Amino acid sequence: MVGSAAGGVEALRTGLVEPAMARGWQVAVTLTPTAGQWLRMNGEVERLERLTGLPVRDEPRLPGEARPHPAVDCYVVAPASANMVAKLAVGLMDNQALTQVGEAIGTLGLPVVVFPRVNAAHARHPAWQGHIDVLRAGGTRVVYGPDVWPLYEPREAPASRELPWTAVLDAVDTARP
Repeated sequence: MVGSAAGGVEALRTGLVEPAMARGWQVAVTLTPTAGQWLRMNGEVERLERLTGLPVRDEPRLPGEARPHPAVDCYVVAPASANMVAKLAVGLMDNQALTQVGEAIGTLGLPVVVFPRVNAAHARHPAWQGHIDVLRAGGTRVVYGPDVWPLYEPREAPASRELPWTAVLDAVDTARP
């Protein structure tokens, strides 16, 4: 699981990690630096580490250090901020989370599922649809659209319904070999 600094990342443990583990998956968590900072401040990083038995990564490992996570058979990026989606679409990998997912997109046979958590202003940006199209063309399963999550205006409160975590988990089930 890869989480970015988008609304909903604070529910990563209860919304995605716990249900994924209930489905029998082994889960390792990587966060963007900002998401890592947010979740460290509220104690979620420690809770995620206790739950998964693995360190939460938000920094690259040093040369010679062992890989802290087991081999990955699928990446789930949720929530993905507009910034993260744009960087993935253009191949910009300037932090640990983006590097892992960017490499995964370029790895044959390694499924990647992305749930963009954006507002209506992000979605109206002229480059946005192109970013979604590029990711899909690269084989990424993008869980996105009004049937998944209704967009909201930036000055409004987001829709009060719960994030579509089950749709994200189901997308992984269909994407994995």
